[in-house]
Amino acid sequence: MGTLGMIGWMVVAALGYMTAVWGISLVVRNASIVDSFWGPGFIVLAVAAPWVADAWTWRSVLVLALVTVWGLRLAMHVTVRNWGKGEDWRYRQWREEAPDRFWWTSYFRVFVLQGILMVVVAAPILATAASSRAGWTGLDVAGAFLWLFGLSYEAIADLQLMRFKRDPTNKGRVFDQGLWRTSRHPNYFGESMVWWGLFLVALSVPEGIWSIIGPVAITFLLLRVSGVRMLERGLKHRKPAYAEYIRRTSPFIPWPPRRAGSGE
Repeated sequence: MGTLGMIGWMVVAALGYMTAVWGISLVVRNASIVDSFWGPGFIVLAVAAPWVADAWTWRSVLVLALVTVWGLRLAMHVTVRNWGKGEDWRYRQWREEAPDRFWWTSYFRVFVLQGILMVVVAAPILATAASSRAGWTGLDVAGAFLWLFGLSYEAIADLQLMRFKRDPTNKGRVFDQGLWRTSRHPNYFGESMVWWGLFLVALSVPEGIWSIIGPVAITFLLLRVSGVRMLERGLKHRKPAYAEYIRRTSPFIPWPPRRAGSGE
């Protein structure tokens, strides 16, 4: 099967998966559960892609293992973080604006959209699965190490922030210690590195270069759409000290903070 044919089947798999998640959201009346199911959705694609392509190789198994570890960790973290907080304010607003239509508009605005994005981001998974090429390359090793670095960085950043938020004395304060001292969003940076690592693995197979769309897409989303930009829009208003944190701290790539009163 050609790459385009496999991508078509992956769209079907992603939309089928997201339709099932949408059905669950209707039962529990909470569209925010889509966040918890985002990571496991990639595990579904990592299983389905080599099965559809009929090209199970040690490399596709490696990618499946990496994606499974990443996806399950992310799902557990997001579920614990969101537990008991109710539906995301964006979805609540949409529900209040059109309560009679939200049950089906949420399907397209939330679940179908994320299903399509999932296939785009998963490009390195699909490129790897479409090839029957065997044999280790340096890119496989480099990609696995970059994935490990990204996963570790993301997990440590999430743990540091979670511990900070659990202390009630920190309410209203800006967390600027640990990994958060050199980057305002080290968890997003780690997430991006995970996908750039998977892209390096994909470069080990013929025509793997096209899968660069995956890490580019997730990096763009984290920086300009659902990550840095959206999150900081609210933090600037809720935490006056955040403006100073922005001034001295890199938004994404870890970098030594600027000194107070310095224009460097």
